Amino acid sequence: MGKLVNVAVAGATGAVGNQMVACLEERAFPVKNLKLLATAKSAGRKLRFKGEDVPVEELTEASFKGVDIGLFSAGGATSQKFAPIAAGQGCVVVDNSAAWRMDPDVPLVIPEVNPHAIAKYASKGIIANPNCSTIQMVVALAPIHRKVGIKRVVVSTYQAVSGTGKKAIDELYNQTKAILNFIEPEKKVYPHRIAFNCLPHIDVFLDSGYTKEEMKMANETIKILEDDAIGITATTVRVPVFFSHSESVNVETRRPITPGEVRDLLADAPGVKVMDDPSQNLYPMAIDAAGKDETLVGRIRADESIANGINMWIVSDNIRKGAATNAVQIAEILARDYLSN
Repeated sequence: MGKLVNVAVAGATGAVGNQMVACLEERAFPVKNLKLLATAKSAGRKLRFKGEDVPVEELTEASFKGVDIGLFSAGGATSQKFAPIAAGQGCVVVDNSAAWRMDPDVPLVIPEVNPHAIAKYASKGIIANPNCSTIQMVVALAPIHRKVGIKRVVVSTYQAVSGTGKKAIDELYNQTKAILNFIEPEKKVYPHRIAFNCLPHIDVFLDSGYTKEEMKMANETIKILEDDAIGITATTVRVPVFFSHSESVNVETRRPITPGEVRDLLADAPGVKVMDDPSQNLYPMAIDAAGKDETLVGRIRADESIANGINMWIVSDNIRKGAATNAVQIAEILARDYLSN
């Protein structure tokens, strides 16, 4: 794995930050010292790591002295301010916000897809984690793109409330409980009720009619696959599920490929697990992916409306592979290949 490294987790008390700490332990990351950072309000709290209580410190400009790798999940504004400060102190930042993803000097990395891009971190000392919905889709698309090329992608997502954060998880729980008790539910996080409902609205709407989330999926996919000839259109939907995003993905390839060939490709693809036997009611569901790091793929079938079309159903835990695990995987490559003595 390389040398022992000093690691800081910024936003450690949030859902993704908590999972980053858990992933560091689960994956036996070579941590020398772990620093947990959050707002002043959270300072003093303690999180468990390898059987010990680690105190949370306030995130300040002095927080990154002596830190080798900083895992950031503290929001875009915080990343814009503190990532350059951390990098200036010799810390390599792996950022989970949208702040740096489309910066041409910042690599946007999925370790199973484009680990070579990590080398570009030296430009600004920052590596960006893609959007959760992008990660799971591209993990499955990349092997197909390498084999036959992808011309166009049409994706509709069914995204869990945990993608919004703890307050949204609480809102779904509280609204569900209220409705089952014949009480009018309160709306605080989303503009409409999320319990027993679907909202075709994630992030803010742009003048084009698309949301920022939808454009993130398009722009990030093109950057990661390094092919701006791919056409991508997305519709992103929030659904009343706590964990794991699901996606219906239609792919038009440049050269023919059969569903069987796609299954074989994905069965051998790193980070992917094929669950595809409709005769046995076997297909990926959110409850299958929750708590796991694999991206699950099923319902692989030909699109009979076009010559080179494939339909797939892709499911993954948005807090793990969609955020924390992907960031720790990037850190593992850094520790092994770039920060070694």
